[in-house]
Amino acid sequence: MQANQADMTAAAGGDPIALALLGYFGLFFLLAFFWPTWRLWRRHGTNALVLPRDDSAHGIVAKWFRATLVVIPVILGVVVAGVAVEALGRMAWLEIDPVRLAGWTILAVSLLWVMAAQAQMGASWRIGIDAAAQPPLVRSGLFALSRNPIFLGMRFALLGLFLVLPTGATLAILLLGEVLMQVQVRLEEAHLTEAIGPEYETYRRSTRRWL
Repeated sequence: MQANQADMTAAAGGDPIALALLGYFGLFFLLAFFWPTWRLWRRHGTNALVLPRDDSAHGIVAKWFRATLVVIPVILGVVVAGVAVEALGRMAWLEIDPVRLAGWTILAVSLLWVMAAQAQMGASWRIGIDAAAQPPLVRSGLFALSRNPIFLGMRFALLGLFLVLPTGATLAILLLGEVLMQVQVRLEEAHLTEAIGPEYETYRRSTRRWL
């Protein structure tokens, strides 16, 4: 029944679930990336965007992060435009209410979690590794529970996307995001170990990488 309803919606042009997801990730980008970056620039004159465009490991990860941020709205946009979900490798067996509800719940919690972590970072917020000026290490709030609460929230957001719209394409995004974030946090750990040494080692021993 659910599959038939989805087919009828697609045939009519557009998918309300994809439209809702497009709105969610637009809001996520606005609140989790644009707003804190603009706020840091306005308050401190600091550019939080420090993703390199070179052939280093950090540069390659940054390149794929940018690609992922573009691919998500493109995939959702083509479904909203009327392209059948089957074109994305639809997994109809996962299109059940409990799974979809779990997905929306995860999406809501992950956004609130990331916003809280962003606020707690304050002037230390960066997108990438700031090799020029090491910001203070944040250890309180959510950072007392996880060394990477923002990445953790992003991981769950991609999981929520897959559960709400289970397709081969959203699964690929989930897996790609997982690999990118696992690599990125290890690059950041190596940088922090070199930049601030004992302080970070103490934090690393007392707080889990994820949760």
